[in-house]
Order: sequence, then structure tokens, then C-alpha cells
Amino acid sequence: MKALIALEDGTIFEGRSFTGHGEAVGEIVFNTSLSGYQEILTDPSYTGQIVTMTYPLIGNYGINPEDMESAAIHPMAFLIKEYNGFPSNYRSTMSLADFLQDYNTLGVEGFDTRALVRHIRSKGAMKGIVSTKDLDRNSLVERARSWTGLVGRNMVKRVTCDEPYGWASNRPVPGTDFSTARTKNPNPLRIVAFDFGIKFNQLRLLTEKGCQVQVVPATTTADTVLAMNPDGIFLSNGPGDPEGVEGVVETIRSLLGKKPIFGICLGHQILGLAYGGSTYKLKFGHRGGNQPVKDLETGHVEITSQNHGFCVDPESLDREKVEVTHINLNDNSVEGMRHRKFPAFSVQYHPEHAPGPHDAVYLFDRFIEMVRKNI
Repeated sequence: MKALIALEDGTIFEGRSFTGHGEAVGEIVFNTSLSGYQEILTDPSYTGQIVTMTYPLIGNYGINPEDMESAAIHPMAFLIKEYNGFPSNYRSTMSLADFLQDYNTLGVEGFDTRALVRHIRSKGAMKGIVSTKDLDRNSLVERARSWTGLVGRNMVKRVTCDEPYGWASNRPVPGTDFSTARTKNPNPLRIVAFDFGIKFNQLRLLTEKGCQVQVVPATTTADTVLAMNPDGIFLSNGPGDPEGVEGVVETIRSLLGKKPIFGICLGHQILGLAYGGSTYKLKFGHRGGNQPVKDLETGHVEITSQNHGFCVDPESLDREKVEVTHINLNDNSVEGMRHRKFPAFSVQYHPEHAPGPHDAVYLFDRFIEMVRKNI
């Protein structure tokens, strides 16, 4: 089934849908991971985006329930070079096409994804539309241009939970709290996790390390969190522009110094804003499982999993209060920071991997150590 991909600058690509009729508008981005397409599709940070995979053959190992990073698919559409409709893996329970169709997500193959990625790298991520319904090229380009985009919009409200929940037995547990939840650890650390678009593997790792986790909506107030008397606070990843998320920066600023805080990705950016800094939009973002990051304290280089389009501006930080701890070796952007006075640190990348390398899992141990020191 013929499908057109139109970018706001007038560039057009022609492919074919492998999921039936559909249409989607969003920011077109690319991911350089060789595998992990299921984790990418279920990552809430991709809300409002159309994802292009640079690896040419996708669908080889199908889909399975264990690799879900949330309860749904979040990209608006999925673009690949070649679809494999006959998965071969003992864990597979369904094909990629069936998975996409279950969530009404358009999948398109059969076009030059390398040309699209090179175009985005040169011109920057841009608004686009993918359609099997409207095949008028001029119409599609105009509709792509008229889309509002991601800058300044609150995308977190689309993905955050409606009510608090716990995590046990590798699944969300609605209606629990610190007084009712049970863990294998008789003396668990009590962690409140802000859900800005949280990934399940972050919750898995926290619980594996002896934490009792209570996930709360992004709109939860500082007073509500403190009334829960947690030992530490975790700020998750999430989609879009951190400066568009209303009220959250003030909440986190109110919590600084009162409880240890660990932030990842959007959580890192929100901490940067809470410190008094600012953020900016990257040209085409960092998305993939091969991003080199240097720890400035140890000199070690980690290969990391990343997915973000915005970044903390190092020039906006008060260096007497905030220390930059990690940088991206491709462009020297800020990848980590810590507060010099308060127990708070964050990283721009994804130490929970899923998908991606495990080089940075130690950061969860660092958080646990920091929490224990402040009890």
C-alpha cells in the first residue's frame, strides 16, 4: 500500500505501508540502535515523534510481553527500510506488524531510510507527516508545516499516570502505597518516582536493588511527596520540551535539599531548570545505543543508550552550585551534573539501558548509596 512521507521543507519520500491505511503527523527523528525496536516503540519519550530506524532490517525477532517498557506504543509512526514479517525467536509471541496494528500505529517500509537520516542530520529534525490516505504532495507538505511542533508544549501530560501506583512482581500494582506494598527486602528504601514518561526497566532496577517504589503523576505537589516520607526521589525520562511542563520545575526546586534526588533524561533537564539553568533544542538529538559519554571525575568513557532532543545549557548553570560531571564526546553537550550542596545528581542518558549497553547501571548503585547516607 503506497505511503508518502512529507517533511516541512518540501522533501518527499515514497514507501509502502505494512500495517494498512493510516496517517500520522509529528517530529521526524532517527534511532541508530541495531536492535531493541520493541523497547523503542514502547518508550514514552517518543510521544509526538515519528521514528526512523537506521538499521535496515526490522522485525526479525518479533514481539514479546517481557520487553515492554510501558503499556503502549508511543511514536506516531514507525519508518524502516525493510520489514521482516516472519520473526524467528523462541520468545516471540507476535509479529511487529500485528503489534503496530494493535495500537493503530502506522508502519512504513520500502524507501531510502539512509537518505532520510542524512537529510535530518544535515537540516535538523523537522516536522513531518506520513500518510496512505492523502497522496497529494503539496497538501502533505503544507499540513506538515502547519503542525504546532514540540517546542513549548507539555507532552508529559499525555503519558504520565493518572493515579499513583506501586511496582511488584515485574508489573505495576495500582492502589498501593508505602504502608501496604510488600517487597522481598524486609527494610526497603522508600523511593517516590515522578512519572514524566517512566520506563519499566527503571522500576525493575530500583526494586532489584532493594527499593520500594511508589510512582506518582507528574503533577504531584512537593507537600504530597514529603507527606509520604520517602527516603529518596527519582525523576524519570519523558517526552518533549522540559520548559513546556507546567509546575514541575517549581515542585522539584521545593524538594531540593529535603530528599536525595536522581534524575534521568527529562528528569535531568528538569533538575537543570530547578537549579536555575536553561535548556535548548539540539539540531537532531541523540537517539541510539552507541553514544560515547565521558565521566569527568574518573576519565572513564561509557557507551550509552540515549533518547532526547533537548539539552541543559552549561553556560546557564551557576558553577559554584552545580558541577558538570559527564559530557557527550560527539558534541561536548552536558550528559551529567550534580549539586555541590544538596544530595542531587542526574544524567542525560539512560543507565537503565533497555535497549542498549549496560555501562552505566552503576548510577543506580550511586543513588542507593546517596540515599543511605542521607537517611
